Amino acid sequence: MDIVVKGRKTEVPERFRKHVAEKLKLDKIQKLDGKVISLDVEVSKEHNPRQSDRADRVEITLRSRGPVIRAEAAAADPYAALDLAASKLEARMRKQHDKRHTRRGNGRIPASDVAVTVPNAARINGHGDIAPQRTTETVPTTRMGPLEVQGEGPLVVREKTHAAAPMSLDQALYEMELVGHDFYLFVDSDTNQPSVVYRRHGYDYGVIHLQPEAFVGEAPGGAGGALGG
Repeated sequence: MDIVVKGRKTEVPERFRKHVAEKLKLDKIQKLDGKVISLDVEVSKEHNPRQSDRADRVEITLRSRGPVIRAEAAAADPYAALDLAASKLEARMRKQHDKRHTRRGNGRIPASDVAVTVPNAARINGHGDIAPQRTTETVPTTRMGPLEVQGEGPLVVREKTHAAAPMSLDQALYEMELVGHDFYLFVDSDTNQPSVVYRRHGYDYGVIHLQPEAFVGEAPGGAGGALGG
């Protein structure tokens, strides 16, 4: 397997290509995923002087027999961006490696330890039947903003408010890729509507625009649901 380094609207010097080969060690990558097919590194440059602190962007795409793993980062120079992207790639590869490792059976809890390890697990008596619970505890209720949560979760509510300057759809896609998220909220500069862009499949994207509408005689519907549609 070779590492393919290419530039998008920019030249890639030979020195940087050598640095990529030194930074992305193939033996280490193949140790985490022995079915790697290709590893592509794309370098691009943002010529907007207001974004000089993240002018150089590096995107690493690893393709194997499993899911595609991508990592991108932007910094003031391509070497710093490569270091950040390489760290993200390794972290995501380790996560995928551990996930495969767990699916094969490692890390499973023995039946004898379930009652100790898993909270509120059902207990089995000597006849193989479910034993009655010894005590009944009152489930605490916690108020989190406008919601009430019973027990310790798993609902976690975190409220954030951001100032949003209107931007184009292309800029919103670019910002989403920079932060490495699967979606990005923004105000569309063409329509002045609250909108969200999201990643669907591979390099396919979608966009949702919210438009206030008066409902007469019926409850208003939400904009919820899966983003992948």
